[in-house]
Amino acid sequence: MKAQIAAVRKNGFLRSAGVLVGGTAFAQALAVLALPLLTRLYSPEDFSLLAVYVALLTLVSVIACLRLEIAIPLPEDDTEAANLLAIALTLVAVTAAIVAIIVLAFGTAFFDAIGQPKMASYGWLLPPAVLLAGSYAALQYWATRKKRFPTIARTRMMQAASGITAQVGLGWIGAGALGLMIGHALKAGSGVVNLSREALRSDMGPLSGISRIGMLRALGEYRAFPQYSVWEALSNQAAVQIPMLLIAALAVGPEAGFLLLAMRAMGTPVQLVGRAASQVYLSRAPEEMRRGNLPGFTTEVLSGLARAGAPIIIFIAIVAPTIFPIVFGEEWRRAGELVAWMTPWYLLKLLSSPISMVMHVTMKQRFMMALMIATFFVSTGVTLAAYALHPSLIAIGYALSGMISYAIALTVYLNVAGVTLRNCMTIARSSGAPVIIAIMAGVLISQVLSKI
Repeated sequence: MKAQIAAVRKNGFLRSAGVLVGGTAFAQALAVLALPLLTRLYSPEDFSLLAVYVALLTLVSVIACLRLEIAIPLPEDDTEAANLLAIALTLVAVTAAIVAIIVLAFGTAFFDAIGQPKMASYGWLLPPAVLLAGSYAALQYWATRKKRFPTIARTRMMQAASGITAQVGLGWIGAGALGLMIGHALKAGSGVVNLSREALRSDMGPLSGISRIGMLRALGEYRAFPQYSVWEALSNQAAVQIPMLLIAALAVGPEAGFLLLAMRAMGTPVQLVGRAASQVYLSRAPEEMRRGNLPGFTTEVLSGLARAGAPIIIFIAIVAPTIFPIVFGEEWRRAGELVAWMTPWYLLKLLSSPISMVMHVTMKQRFMMALMIATFFVSTGVTLAAYALHPSLIAIGYALSGMISYAIALTVYLNVAGVTLRNCMTIARSSGAPVIIAIMAGVLISQVLSKI
């Protein structure tokens, strides 16, 4: 055990990821603890409206910086990176202004067109939410470049606390779907002040080098990100969010609300482990590639992800159908059933999302764009095919489309990173024992609960 602890301390990736996982664990623990209360303060219909709001916000905010935030950790020179940060923040402000104009001028017509007329009352929330979420993304990548992982961890804890406090408080006074949306906006953007203050206090040297010429030069150097990565990111999120909008518009009853709760349950371990690993992977992958160690580094990351995340996801999938009605209320039973269908999707997402950054590190933005466009068509096509087969199958079709899309993406990322089939077998073996224990524990707990 002492040897294992010493190995973790010496492993820079595990140490950095551990700091982020600690902060994210606190945030996710708050989110999980709050869910049983939120499902009693808000109805499935309220969660369906939240699902539509989250889908629209995600589709806009993911491209608010034209993906230049992803490039911030890449330059060797801090001044060049600072100019990228300045461009990203400027673009966020412009995007939020455009969204505000669209909402004011065409909001009612737009929400009617997508089959969500009730959203017209909440459209005003989108512009400030885009501004907060986009600014946080840019500043977070600057902090990632500077390896300020404790600062990022603290901001994640702040995000969770502020968002959940708002949702619970507003739900308590009967705010309805508005309370969920305001809380989500705060969760997306809180932490901007802390990250800004840290950058201004510690990085005035490179930040003072920001200039119009420097920004134009940096934009020219990393033009592949706006040219290709924007469409890649938009297609990636569209593959998740467009089917959700279709389900909200086409499904009978609040199916989108059930899906959102199921995705929150499955997304907790994925975000806990995967999001931290993604940022640390991006911070180290350029250096590892220059040293010729990208395949070994990627294999190390995937082995850690498989050991830490796969058993948790499998355990949740086994107990969810039994435990959801108990924890969240009988009306949420359908969400527990959907969790089981989502298991392969989220297992593949856990492994593929962090190492997707290899496409940016190796400057394969055009290839990434084509891949994400393909997965968008797969996801939307499978979801609509399931609906055509029978309307009640639309949510299950969505879950299967996620599995297919992430299986394709993971295969591509492994190939680009140089990970061999032998490496993949090593990754699979590393999670064997924890997965078996998770299955046994899940079956046992499900049987006990079913008899109560």
